[in-house]
Amino acid sequence: MTPVAHPAAPTSGRGDPASPWWRDAVFYQVYPRSFVDANGDGIGDLAGVRSRLGYLELLGVDAIWLNPVMRSPMADHGYDVSDPRDIDPLFGDIADLEALIADAHARGIRVVMDLVPNHVSVEHRWFRAALEAGPGSRERRRFHFRDGRGPDGSAPPNNWPSVFGGPAWTRVTEPDGTPGQWYLHVFAPGQPDLNWGDEEVVEDLDKTLRFWLDRGVDGFRIDVAHGMAKPADLPDHEGWETNELLGHSRADPRFNNPEVHDIHRRIRRVFDEYPDSVAIGEIWVDDHERFAEYLRPDELHLAFDFHLTLSDWDADAVRDAIEKGLAAVTSVQASPTWTLSNHDVDREVTRYGGDEVGLARARAMILVALALPGTVFVYNGAELGLPNVDLPDEVLQDPVWERSGHTERGRDGCRVPLPWEGGAPPFGFTSAGSAWLPQPPEWSALTVEKQLEDADSTLSLYRRAIEIRTERRRPIDTERRRSEGGEIGWYGSPAGCLAFRRSDGLTCVLNAGDVAVDLPPGEVLLASAPLTGHVLPPDTAAWLA
Repeated sequence: MTPVAHPAAPTSGRGDPASPWWRDAVFYQVYPRSFVDANGDGIGDLAGVRSRLGYLELLGVDAIWLNPVMRSPMADHGYDVSDPRDIDPLFGDIADLEALIADAHARGIRVVMDLVPNHVSVEHRWFRAALEAGPGSRERRRFHFRDGRGPDGSAPPNNWPSVFGGPAWTRVTEPDGTPGQWYLHVFAPGQPDLNWGDEEVVEDLDKTLRFWLDRGVDGFRIDVAHGMAKPADLPDHEGWETNELLGHSRADPRFNNPEVHDIHRRIRRVFDEYPDSVAIGEIWVDDHERFAEYLRPDELHLAFDFHLTLSDWDADAVRDAIEKGLAAVTSVQASPTWTLSNHDVDREVTRYGGDEVGLARARAMILVALALPGTVFVYNGAELGLPNVDLPDEVLQDPVWERSGHTERGRDGCRVPLPWEGGAPPFGFTSAGSAWLPQPPEWSALTVEKQLEDADSTLSLYRRAIEIRTERRRPIDTERRRSEGGEIGWYGSPAGCLAFRRSDGLTCVLNAGDVAVDLPPGEVLLASAPLTGHVLPPDTAAWLA
C-alpha cells in the first residue's frame, strides 16, 4: 500500500534545533479501546479517536500516544502483535490511521504509536513457521527455543518466571506429535520473545519503523525497551524476590542486559532519517547511571521515568521522586519525563486515597507535574479525575487475572472507558448498550459534558494549567542544567510541604500536610482548590509568579 500525502507535522514554533518539539511537550495517552467507539461494537477505535480530536485540541495537548492498534489476537489487548505493519480490524484500518494523523496534524497535534519489539503473538507468521519447522531450524532462531531439562526434557530450560505469573517457558508439540522444545515468553504464553541476536529480527523492525514513519507517524513509544536483549546462555537466577509487572531487581537477567544498547543504536539510525520523529522508551531501571545510558545521543530521545508515578502522598517522597527524575537525565542532558498514571497502574485518584481526598490530591499533583521542566504524559481520563473501578470478577480480561490463578486482579480497573455525556452508562462512549468494561453509574458526575460547563472542574483545571504552561514555554536551558543540575530551585518549606521555582520565575507550592500554610509572596496564577486569602489548604497546590 502506497503512503498517502499528509499535511506536514506541526512545527514547534521555537526555531531551536537544540530544543525539539517533544522536549517539553504534553502528551495525551489514548487507550484506544477505552476512548470512543465510533462503530457501535462497544470497543473504542481509531475513528472514535479522530472524532474527538477537537476535544484534545481544546485540552491543549501537543501530541497523542496511541496504545497498540496493530493487528493482534488481543491476548494482551494489543501487546501481542501478529502483524506489525497492519491495523487490527477491531480499531479500523490503515486508512483510518492515516486520516487520524492528517486531521491531528491539521490541528497542531502530533501522533505517536506504541511499538512492541520485545515479543510477538503466537499468531505471528514467524512463530507459526517456527512450530512447523522443528528444532534447530532457521525459523526457530528468531525466537528463544531450548530443549527442556531432565531426562525427558519435561522441565523448563531455566527457572525464570513470567511477569504475568507462572513459568516464562511453554513447551510445544513438535510436528510429529511428540512433546518438544520450550519457548521463552517473559510475559504471557501468547507473547513469545524475539531473539534480537538474529539479524532478520533487526531488519524487520527497521522495515516496520519506516512503514509507519512514511505514513506520517511522529514517533513511537517502545514497549519494554529495556528487555529486548537476553543473556546468550539464559542462566538460572537465584533470588526472585522481585517479579512485579512494573519493577525488577537490578540483577534480573530478563532485563537491562548491555546488548540492548546496540539494538537502540540501530533503531536510532532509522529515526535519524526522520529528523522530527521521537523515540520514547519504557525503561524500568532504578539506577541513574544505567537509566541515562538509554538516553545517550545515539539512543532514545526520551525515556519514561516512573519515580513520580510510584511516589507516596508525602512531600518528602514527592521531592525525592522529582530529584531522582532530574538526576537520572542530568549526565546526558536529556529531557526528564513525568507521568502520574498509565494503563498499567492504578489511577492517581485511587492511589492517593480515593473519593474526595484522592481527587484533591490528584488535582494538586498535576500542578506539580506540569510545573516541572521536561515532558509530561497524561493518561486519558486523568483530566476528568476518574478513579479506578472495582470490577466484578466475571468481566475481568487482563491476562494477569488468569495467569495468577485469580490472585491478582490485573489492570482492568484503570482501563474502564471514558464517560463523555449523559446521565447513565455508557455515557456517550458507544452507541451499543454497554462498553467492553462496565462504567459505574456514579460517573454521571464526571462526564466531559458536565465538566466543560464547570469552571471549577478537574477538566477545567487541566485546561487552564496546560494553557499557562504553553504560554510560558521556553527552550530547555541546557547550560543552566549543566551548571545547576536542573532547572528548578527548592525553597525551604513547612513540614509536609514543598516549593520549587522554575527558571522562568514560576513557583509551585504543594501542601501535602494536615494544616493550612501561608503561601510565599507572589501572584497566584492557579490553584488546585479554592483559596482563602494567601493561604494554601492541605491537599492543595498552587502556582505563583
